[in-house]
Amino acid sequence: MMRAIYKFIYFKLMGWKIKGEFSDEVKKCIVAVVPHTSWHDFFIGLMIRSITKKEINYVGKKELFKFPFGWYFRWTGGAPIDRTPGQNKVQAMAAVFDGKEEFRLTLAPEGTRKRVDELRTGFYYIAKEANVPITLVAFDFGKKEVKIDKPYYPTDDMEADFAYIYKFFEGVVGKVPEKSFRYNG
Repeated sequence: MMRAIYKFIYFKLMGWKIKGEFSDEVKKCIVAVVPHTSWHDFFIGLMIRSITKKEINYVGKKELFKFPFGWYFRWTGGAPIDRTPGQNKVQAMAAVFDGKEEFRLTLAPEGTRKRVDELRTGFYYIAKEANVPITLVAFDFGKKEVKIDKPYYPTDDMEADFAYIYKFFEGVVGKVPEKSFRYNG
């Protein structure tokens, strides 16, 4: 029922499309979503999760998971993360993959909803540590589309890997255009 509602909203009311698809063979990956400029991105993600019928998870600051909304964030695939300084978050998040048969972890590599010129590297290191691919996803409000790339396994050439990643997100416009990611490299 919810899938039909989301499809109606996404395709008919909003007039958006999906370009690409999540691999059926890849049950574990990092889903790197760019740009993250607005709280609207969360709801686009929920619709994509339902429309594609893929279990896609995310983490959020632990404060979001308290009463009264904690149940909602867990129900939508969320898990709290403690952002206290001094912890090895890469290893902790990579370890989550070990205990799961299917786990697609969504992260916003910008690390903020403000405009940035370079992506943070945590998503990349988590993928390497967990030995899982990265699926790049662009929320392009300019073209009214969500673009899903094929799974990409990071190599030992970080510079080449990020050149590929930056190329994928080139020209993508967020909900708040002036906050959209633009690589200046």
